[in-house]
Amino acid sequence: MGRRGGAEVSAAEAPRTLALEVAGVSHAYGPRKALEDVSLTVAPGQFVMLLGLNGAGKSTLFSLITRLFSARRGHISIFGRDIAVEPGEALRRIGVVFQARTLDLDLTIMQNLIYHASLHGIGPGDARARGGAALAKVGLAERMDDKARVLSGGQMRRVEIARALIHAPRLLLLDEPTVGLDVAARSEILAQVRRLVADEGIGVLWTTHLMDEVLPDDSVVVLHKGRVLVSGPAREVLASVGASDMARAFSTLIQTRLTGDAA
Repeated sequence: MGRRGGAEVSAAEAPRTLALEVAGVSHAYGPRKALEDVSLTVAPGQFVMLLGLNGAGKSTLFSLITRLFSARRGHISIFGRDIAVEPGEALRRIGVVFQARTLDLDLTIMQNLIYHASLHGIGPGDARARGGAALAKVGLAERMDDKARVLSGGQMRRVEIARALIHAPRLLLLDEPTVGLDVAARSEILAQVRRLVADEGIGVLWTTHLMDEVLPDDSVVVLHKGRVLVSGPAREVLASVGASDMARAFSTLIQTRLTGDAA
């Protein structure tokens, strides 16, 4: 067994092993169903867009994957580790960027990263070295001693991505990471995350309601009212409904579902 960054890598985590597998997951808040029989996968080195309007169930699924909630039905595994059976082993293989901003604004950027690293058992010296490398990946190495509160919204997001990478996870989860940002900041963050996928083979699950963030080569999962409407390469989804862009495809898929439900 070898070691890659902060996580051990075994033969069970060879490239053939899925970074993330969600199989038949359902969840409800009392009588209200939030997710119903949801399945999706993310392979190592794959960028997957989870698309859906607000209220589709994206954040609920995100919370189940990160064990904030426990799945009522179905199972979720990370590199073959069932999160219900081996939560510690599974969760240390992921990095997370939540929708809500979570930096301590009174700390410097590097202090934020060192504190987070300590939660993964990484000492201050190693954390500073890892933090500098992670900040370089998001283009903010020169800002490490600045207070978090002086950053723009896009810069804060980039720091949160650096923080999520500090323990060398092989799966990165980002929940609506570009919401509220301007077009330039959104584009920059997307480009940086896509580079991580291409250069380092990290698997990424990116949730969004912004259809223009999808590229033709992306894998997409369209979630609507807790159900998966379609999944697969974006260009195949577009071709299947005869749409020129994902916004039109999404509208067509929803209309088809509404018609089917009415029937």
